[in-house]
Amino acid sequence: YWDIDLSRPTLPPEQLHEELIQRFKQAVDIRMVSEVPLGAFLSGGVDSSAVVAMMSQLQSDPVNTCSIGFDVEGFDESEFAQQVADRYRTNHRIETVQQDDFALIDQLADLYDEPFADSSAMPTYRVCELARKHVTVALSGDGGDELFAGYRRYQWHLQENRLRALLPEKLRKPLFGFLGGVYPKMDWAPRIFRAKSTFQLLGFDNVQAYHNEISIFRQDGRNRLFSQAFKQQLNGYSSLDVFRHHQANAKTDDPLQLIQYLDMKTYLPGDILTKVDRASMAHSLEVRVPLLDHELIEWAMRIDPSTTINGTEGKYPFKKALEPHLPLDVLYRKKMGFAVPLAHWFRGPLRHKLQAMLSSERLMDSGIFEPKALDILIQQHLKGQRDNSASLWALLMFDSFLQKNAV
Repeated sequence: YWDIDLSRPTLPPEQLHEELIQRFKQAVDIRMVSEVPLGAFLSGGVDSSAVVAMMSQLQSDPVNTCSIGFDVEGFDESEFAQQVADRYRTNHRIETVQQDDFALIDQLADLYDEPFADSSAMPTYRVCELARKHVTVALSGDGGDELFAGYRRYQWHLQENRLRALLPEKLRKPLFGFLGGVYPKMDWAPRIFRAKSTFQLLGFDNVQAYHNEISIFRQDGRNRLFSQAFKQQLNGYSSLDVFRHHQANAKTDDPLQLIQYLDMKTYLPGDILTKVDRASMAHSLEVRVPLLDHELIEWAMRIDPSTTINGTEGKYPFKKALEPHLPLDVLYRKKMGFAVPLAHWFRGPLRHKLQAMLSSERLMDSGIFEPKALDILIQQHLKGQRDNSASLWALLMFDSFLQKNAV
């Protein structure tokens, strides 16, 4: 009943930052209407911090905030969340997810009622559990990366797209398709020599490349993993067909706006919002998402896409507008994401669970997978030859789903 119109003219740059804050604050204000205790998630990232900043300016009482930390270095953003909490004097609460918090894995299979493969469902469940101890409604910063082009993959995709534009399609597809097929995959080598994936992506068109880039299992990986019988059952179907459908409705030729639109139609509702909705409802917590206010989306998607990413800095207009409201350390630090240390877990405390999954009759009896391909995925990861953690998590959750739904 509603869609984003990307054919409208871009906004003039004058007073852009001031109007952005005004519209954003209004979207937050609408979602603060509540007769029950209200709070916010505060991860320490730009989006949740921005929501908390607006809430603090809209109410006199301290905002109730909560965050989750990790006991593995490189995955803990709690110090940045604390900076924002200190600046706005929020009622801040934090809990740490321990390395042995694995009992939740099988519980997630029940909770999501589908083989849901986003590992950040674990900390999302815990932060909802923490929030519900103190509030009934929580505001989140979800949607900011899609709306203001905050994902690093957007930058990589645009760089590859510029390379694709240098050669005509009739020459580019066979050339890079061949190179992508024969070049060895060397994840262990220095980045300059890891060209296989780049060659493959350069051989695709814009949408096919983005689909392959964000897939947990890329096209060649799926071909190796799936059994011949299952591939025959698929009869040529690919989830790329879903992207093609949305591409036809996008009404834009801009490569950045197009992949933002694709994410808003697929990744955002199918992953991010599903993850939060089911984790929050498991604790009877209502989550509201001001950055996905439809009027704010319609306005923000008129920002000139050439200004959205400045060099290697995504969300540039949004961050510039927020400079008076948030610490620069929060705005301009390297993006971490709300992730768990899977690679570390699978080589350590989850090693035996991973190996048990390989011998699971459920996976073999499903008829979907090639046993040898599964073994290669696990052994490569355990030996440190390649980081297959995202793929292995997807398989682990699929195995848990089969276990919970065995006939």
